[in-house]
Amino acid sequence: MTLSYEADPTACQGVLGKLAALGYSETGVAERLGLADLNDLNLKARPIYRQERLQARDPLDCAIELLLLQGALRAAEVDRLFQPSDQEQLVKAGVLELRDGLIQATASLYPVGRNLIFSDHACPQLSLGGDARVPQDGVMYVGTDSRWLARATVRTPVARALDLCCGSGIQALLAAGHAEQVTAVDLNPRAVRCSAFNARAAGLRNLACLQGDLYAPVGDRSFDLITANPPFVPAPAQEVGFRDGGPSGEDVQRRIVAGLARHLAPGGMAQIVTEVGEREGEPLETRVRAWLQGAPMDLQILRLRVHPAQVYALGHADGEDGRTLMVSVGRWAANLKAQGYDRIVSVLLAFQWSAQPWTRVDEAEPPRRDAGSELASLFQAERLARDPGLEARLRLGSVARSGPVALREARALGAPQTLASIQARRLGQAMPIEYFLDPLERDLLGCLDTPMPTADLLALGTQAGLAEAQVLEALIALLRKGLLHPQ
Repeated sequence: MTLSYEADPTACQGVLGKLAALGYSETGVAERLGLADLNDLNLKARPIYRQERLQARDPLDCAIELLLLQGALRAAEVDRLFQPSDQEQLVKAGVLELRDGLIQATASLYPVGRNLIFSDHACPQLSLGGDARVPQDGVMYVGTDSRWLARATVRTPVARALDLCCGSGIQALLAAGHAEQVTAVDLNPRAVRCSAFNARAAGLRNLACLQGDLYAPVGDRSFDLITANPPFVPAPAQEVGFRDGGPSGEDVQRRIVAGLARHLAPGGMAQIVTEVGEREGEPLETRVRAWLQGAPMDLQILRLRVHPAQVYALGHADGEDGRTLMVSVGRWAANLKAQGYDRIVSVLLAFQWSAQPWTRVDEAEPPRRDAGSELASLFQAERLARDPGLEARLRLGSVARSGPVALREARALGAPQTLASIQARRLGQAMPIEYFLDPLERDLLGCLDTPMPTADLLALGTQAGLAEAQVLEALIALLRKGLLHPQ
């Protein structure tokens, strides 16, 4: 049995507060399970977690077992976790049920930061009486890409926010903390009920949940923040509603991007976490830019992970026996080949209106904590570097390192000429980006143990036989990379 999300969960608000007080949070659960990041959770490792991390069976252990690991508890264990009145409220809301003499949850409760989000089980077949098949109206569990978008969203106060393909409502619920009004939309009526269930459980009054096809339910309204974690998987058959985005994987995300011109307010930002198939010789940014249909917007693409096509096919194939599995692998591989995809790339896309649109692509590590301010700083750095008046201001001012920087130099031995690659990254970032530096950029960084007037750097360059234009170009490149800032 799965949760229908039709009951009123408002009586559960006290229960959620008690769970949070136990340490049932993203950090608390990760620490208890011995994980550096809750995104590293693997439900196939449940026996290991139980044996090595949940032996005490204290209330937090029991909460993790019941509400996240899809386990079943004995009545005595549930009594240690919940008071009888709390158990009654959870049963009334449909969250708990008795099966085969054991108590289990009909949905998982996912910690996201300090928020608790109900959604369908990540692996329904692991629950008592669970079906291995994901129903067509299944609600997306809170997975890796959900957390990536949650962590990377720029959290500035806004008037209106829109979350498309809302699923459990995770992005909408987070936006409700810094937006006056939030609208969550999903084509799946059950997902809309799930989002509304979570909004009521959290006591939110500024979140409206609407059923419909992408922008259709909001008419001509525009929004200061638009987020989306759409169905994006290039699947040979459309079997899982929240996952499959047509054979190309682009059926939904292409329409979301095309609709930004009509629905993103001036000064607003749209952020999408998705996967996009990549073809040899075709820059990914060219295709995403084409989806905008000429809308003048800055486009930031963060490449988070790359999946070779063969590995991707194997990871998505299913089957109860070896023969069925191999047939499924073949279907997935054939579809990816038909699309011309050599690899599938996990990306974070960010858009803003611009008078002089630019496109920027960076290789980044997936965010392991809140990184919205870092993404906003990428936009600021790119715009600063493109400012026509920057060079004149640099000449009259000083520059400083933006913070501690780690340098790494790799040399190719055995080549006709010794080749070196210099890489730099800022330390302490939630979403580190590694940049390649040329020797001049490296030397300039090395000069800046303390802030330094640009005129002094230009003089040093002249002494080394460099033109002032070369030094200024290198300084602007470092500003663009966020490794320097003007003073």
